[in-house]
Parts: sequence; C-alpha cells; structure tokens
Amino acid sequence: MHQFKNNPNTAIDIVYLWVNGNDGEWRAKREKQAEKLKAKGELSFAKFGNVEGRYRDNDELRFSLRALEKFFPEHGHIYIVTDGQVPDWFQASDQISLVDHHQLIPHSSLPTFDSGNIESYIHHIPGLSERYFYLNDDVFFGAPVCLENWFFENGFYVSWSDEPEVKGNKLQAESTSLENASRLSKQWLQAKVDNSNPRTDLSVRTMDPQYQHTSRTFSHSPRPMLKSVMMEIERDAPELFERVRSTVFRTWNKPTIISDFVLRWALAHGLAKTIDHSHLYIATGESLEVQSLRHLKKMFGSLDFFCINDTTDDAHDADPRLIQVQRMLSDLLPISSQSEMATADLA
Repeated sequence: MHQFKNNPNTAIDIVYLWVNGNDGEWRAKREKQAEKLKAKGELSFAKFGNVEGRYRDNDELRFSLRALEKFFPEHGHIYIVTDGQVPDWFQASDQISLVDHHQLIPHSSLPTFDSGNIESYIHHIPGLSERYFYLNDDVFFGAPVCLENWFFENGFYVSWSDEPEVKGNKLQAESTSLENASRLSKQWLQAKVDNSNPRTDLSVRTMDPQYQHTSRTFSHSPRPMLKSVMMEIERDAPELFERVRSTVFRTWNKPTIISDFVLRWALAHGLAKTIDHSHLYIATGESLEVQSLRHLKKMFGSLDFFCINDTTDDAHDADPRLIQVQRMLSDLLPISSQSEMATADLA
C-alpha cells in the first residue's frame, strides 16, 4: 500500500471557507446585493440559498480546527478563505493563512455570497499542496486520520450520503443545490459518453465509456482533493466553472460543482474510488437533534468525520438548539488549537 508521509513534498494542506454572517458591515453588503438583483428581476435563489443558517457563525471553524489538530496533527498549511473577515479568536502564525476573496476571484466578479462560486477557485491558492483537504467549517474530523482511507496513489476516495436518491433529470427550482448538482453532473457526463467524436485535445483524459450515473448525493465530508486533477477538470469543463462563477448568491439553476461534479468526474476517469467512511450528519433544525448529539458523544473518536449543519435557518443566534450544539462541541473538543489566541473566550 502506498504510504503518505508528511514531509515538505507531500504535506497535505487544509482549506476552509469561512464567513461571519453576524458582521454588520458584511450583512449590509449582502442585503445591498440582494436588493440590486431583486430590482433587476434576477433573483433565483436555490432552496435555502440565502437563509441565515447559511452564513451564521456558530464557532464551527474554531471547533473544526481543534478537531483537525487532535485527529490530524501532521497536516500541512491551513488556508482560510474569507471575505476580508478575521475570526475574533484568530492567532496568526506561519502555519495558517487568511486568503481574501480578492486574492482568488476577479474583482469584477465580487462580491459573491455563494460558497459554490468561491470554492471553485481554491485550487488556485498560491503555494497550495498537490494533495489537500477542503472542508466547510461545519465539517469535523472525528477520529485519527488514516490517509490511506482518503487518498490512493494518483487519486482520492469519496463517500455517499444517506439521503434518498435524486429523482428526475432536469434541474428543479424547488430542489436543493446538491440535488440539482447531481442532475447537472449527469447531464454533462452522459453527454460526454454519448459524444462519439474522438477528442483531439490529448491533454484531456479519456472517460470510462462504461460510466454509469449513481443518483445519490455525496456526504458532507472533508473533501480530499488533488490540485492537478482540479486543474484538469477546469480545462475539461470550463463552461461549468464559468456558470457557477457567475453567481452572486447560490441559485437553483447554477448549482455547486465542487461537491458533486468534480467527484463524479474523478470517478468517471479513474481518479476517485468510493469508500464507506464512518460518519454522522446532524441538522440542527430537526427534532432528532438531541438524540443525534447523544450519538455523536458516544461515537466521538471512532467517526471518520461528522457534520453539524445549521438548518435553524432564520432562528435567532441564541436559539437553544444552537447553544446546545456549542456546549456539546465544547465538551468534546475543550483544548484550544494553536490557531486561537490564549485570551479568546467562547461566547
């Protein structure tokens, strides 16, 4: 089995997206852009595309970094991609960098409040390692990281979610972004299979002609990625990158591609394999949350990863469900990471 050792040539970097939706200046900018699109008649939000839960900062990043340090201390450099914001607990060091949107995204395309747009640029972060993990800030490692369960030589592993299969082939306004992303991937990849004309661009990899679409969504997991593969996918499907990079807010007809298309493209070209990671998904707005948190406490240390998705949407920041989650994370991950100032207290 190929072994991955953490030296300067093979260290695996970490990339997060982070936003503080509680920041007044940022909120004013977001509201201004929404009103501008509304006035033009261009609003086509995806389901849950502009609710408070998408942008609220519940200190998830802080705890995710604690989990990272606990379960994957051999990681490489950490990059936090943000819209000119800095966590109030942040401790600068040579191990972690804040990357402003303006450093990655053309000025003419800003501002954007769609994570699907922003994440389509992260493989262009200067100095990023070939192998890296991309995480949303509500995703956490939950057990010691065994790299052989995430990467293989020349590729990476992906895992399916426990959600029902996606029905239908056409993008639908009432569907979630992930459901529409699955449909978009199916359309693009099937069209490529059906195209019998040989490619003249030898720089683009040949797709498996036996590729079959699986109508499931992928788990909310740390995303193992290869920078060279991302560059290749961007060359192969520039129209999809252009499409998602045109968004200001997440829209139903321009769904995210990193969380679906990239993974399916890699599967279809032999650069990804499926694996059954032990994981747990918790939606804070669901009635089973208390039971799920108890299960998390019981399984903590043996879960490859877990996700705590803020689905309270437009609830207030002091909602008891959110407080309960923060207390649980404080109990599970009490030790500050090196990214935190020693004097920074939890809210």
